[in-house]
Amino acid sequence: MQAPLTGVKVVEFAGLGPCPCAGMMLADMGAEVILIERADHKTPFPRKAEIYHRGKKSVALDLKNPLHIQAARTIVENSDILLEGFRPGVMERLGLSPQSFEESNPKLVYGRLTGWGQTGPLAQAAGHEPNYMSLAGSMWYGGRIREQNASSSNTSSNIAPPSAPLTIAGDFGSGMMLVSGVLAAYICAQNSGKGQVVDAAISDSSAYMSTLLWCLRNMGQLAPQFGHSWPDGGSPWSDTYATKDGQYITVCALEPKFYEDLLQRLALTDNPVFAQQWDTKSWPQAKRVMAETFASKTRDEWDELLLGTDVCYAPVLSLEEAAQHPHNQARGVFMEQDGVTQPAPTPKFGAGDSRAQSESFSIPELGQDTNNVLSQLGITLNAD
Repeated sequence: MQAPLTGVKVVEFAGLGPCPCAGMMLADMGAEVILIERADHKTPFPRKAEIYHRGKKSVALDLKNPLHIQAARTIVENSDILLEGFRPGVMERLGLSPQSFEESNPKLVYGRLTGWGQTGPLAQAAGHEPNYMSLAGSMWYGGRIREQNASSSNTSSNIAPPSAPLTIAGDFGSGMMLVSGVLAAYICAQNSGKGQVVDAAISDSSAYMSTLLWCLRNMGQLAPQFGHSWPDGGSPWSDTYATKDGQYITVCALEPKFYEDLLQRLALTDNPVFAQQWDTKSWPQAKRVMAETFASKTRDEWDELLLGTDVCYAPVLSLEEAAQHPHNQARGVFMEQDGVTQPAPTPKFGAGDSRAQSESFSIPELGQDTNNVLSQLGITLNAD
């Protein structure tokens, strides 16, 4: 079965974080992704660790050299989609602005991904995911009340239980927003004959990824301060708890039937503090009881009792444990390439993972495809 984006040509200007992830997603779906990297690029990390470059072709160019700029231009002119994650104005200074391709490649979809966006008072400011998520409001409800598990003898009250980590909503979320945007613009360009600029920002995407939080807020289910609502650890039946062996588990028994199932399996049905699921006044005491209950068994013992039931339960696994979990292995959630374990492409298309069987996900060495790509386009670079 052919990959969905077979035949789509993408050029990506190498950068950090979300833009390379967007290029990886397109490559995972079958697009030919040519990665233009700095010829003098150096990193202290092994190349095979940069899994967001898997399946791409690497072309090394010196973008301070006019001849190399022209080579980059030719690659773009023969591409369907461009991805770049520089600060606003960098591509313009290189002479590679969207406007410069309007005649030579009118169907070009020009995808731009920055922290704060191409416009606005913060457009030129530096930042990282915590900054973008903070301004978007999407980090607020990631907090937890540290004392919630203080009663557990193996958990320090100074250590908060695990919550959503960085890179999920901001970096990778904005990469997904960029991918959805450029693919929508690509479809439009095929019909209209005219490409367009796609302006994606980590801050915008962080806000967009928090849409369900806004739904809950507008429904009155989120208190102004974190730690007092059910989605942010305020309720006893939706939180992360420490276990006897110092590990963690999660429960989120939101629906009444799941809540009743949870109480029955924990032998808490007759405890009056759990009589009314939505009685917020009883939540603090109920959380203490729940914390003590989960602290009475190891994580493996809770897995044996609760995993696979309808109480909405899962153990909190490390990356290494997640790669070995039977469910993830059965689904092919992770794969190994060149000795490096990494998340496998998703979603799956058609019958199974045919692309994973028929295509290479190797990480290219810096500039390994330079001569081949340039020769196919009739480009010759003089020796520098």
